[in-house]
Amino acid sequence: MAMSPAISALLAALLSAAPPPPLVITNVTIIDTAGGPSRPAMTVVVEGERIKLVGETDKTAAPRGAKTVDGSGKFLIPGLWDMHIHTFFGEWVPGGREVTLPLLLANGVTGVRDMGSDPEPILSARRDVETGKLLGPRMIVSGPMLDGPKSQFPSSISLATPEDGRRAVERLARRGVDFVKIQSYVPRDAYLAVAEECRRRGMAFAGHVPDAVRAGEACDAGQRSFEHLIGVFEGSSTAEELFLEGKKGPARFLDTFDGARESALLGRLAKASTWQCPTLYWERGQWLVDVIDVTKDPNLRYAPASWREKTWPEFAKGILKDLATDPLPVREEFVRHELEIVGRMRRAGVPFLAGTDTPAGVGVLPGFSLHHELERFVDAGFTPLEALQTATRNPAIYLDRRKDFGAVEIGQLADLVLLDADPTSDIRNTRRIAAVVANGRYLSRADLDGILAKAEAYARSH
Repeated sequence: MAMSPAISALLAALLSAAPPPPLVITNVTIIDTAGGPSRPAMTVVVEGERIKLVGETDKTAAPRGAKTVDGSGKFLIPGLWDMHIHTFFGEWVPGGREVTLPLLLANGVTGVRDMGSDPEPILSARRDVETGKLLGPRMIVSGPMLDGPKSQFPSSISLATPEDGRRAVERLARRGVDFVKIQSYVPRDAYLAVAEECRRRGMAFAGHVPDAVRAGEACDAGQRSFEHLIGVFEGSSTAEELFLEGKKGPARFLDTFDGARESALLGRLAKASTWQCPTLYWERGQWLVDVIDVTKDPNLRYAPASWREKTWPEFAKGILKDLATDPLPVREEFVRHELEIVGRMRRAGVPFLAGTDTPAGVGVLPGFSLHHELERFVDAGFTPLEALQTATRNPAIYLDRRKDFGAVEIGQLADLVLLDADPTSDIRNTRRIAAVVANGRYLSRADLDGILAKAEAYARSH
């Protein structure tokens, strides 16, 4: 489907180098992501890329020449963050610029932590977003992932020795990445060398707890976040030694679960503030890949044909062969067990981030999947506000950038989402997007629909 001239003109205008005029959103209810009461009848003034003023509407004057948006009956939240994505993942999921980044922005995702991408395109995209040449979320990137000698993933660097690990960190630091991503097959001695080199350079490292490392050891080594709850299952089991040898699976996890071990580990993680990015929506899709019919998703039209016809079937085949080998009832129980673990971690004070692993999962669509992830947090016992915090305030704390984002306050970067309903009463309301402000640029509902239309046109032909 060819893109209409109107949509082409719209997107060209959005990418214009000219700075936008001041933006004023009036009569809006601001959601306090720190947990304070919502503030109705407020005005937010944006100048350039920052919030200039926040005040009561009847006491706040609009700057001359400003674009004014009536926020009556609407709710304003900080831009959402997806803290686990892969934008440029080899040939597995093409369309990083054309699909992944636009779909994220159209869904209110104004910031991402990219957990493994090909270095040239991800560094180029990060630069182009920063300079306004590319419309997309701001990016915190790792570049290629660090994995073991026989990595099965694209966008990765294979490590066999400690020296391999130190050299890889040095190389990534020279390239200007923001942090280092660890995968499952990194050998123990190489992992410890990576951790030491990152500490020496003041770089964060995050990712999987490798198969050869205990969760407690990763916590002590300073790993900033654990992904997919890897290490937590093993550390909560009486069979942790066997799991270090690679003998894993839902049935073994359930049969050997030990509440006392789990409690001790959760206390350790909470004390060290070791963040968890459980990717619950992706996890559910992985373990139940043979019974979830992704073809019924109405948003499937935004997925390129190559994802639907090649990549996802290959993913499903690999999952059924290597992971989803236990009977369906066992896997269903394990999915419930994951939610229960996350609920107990929450009560223990372990901090959380929302992430989706998009688009490296069957049916895990960029942007749309983050809203599913927030709903899974609520299913695990989070309040809607707590779920919202995992994609707003918590990423700002994790990245030590609370002065820049995570709240609707004076001085913050102007990354905002205007909603038609209150997300703290029902987390599903994060989907009801009226407009997005990305780095000070206002994207109306019509603008967002234009972005979606362009992504759909690309998906039809690729």
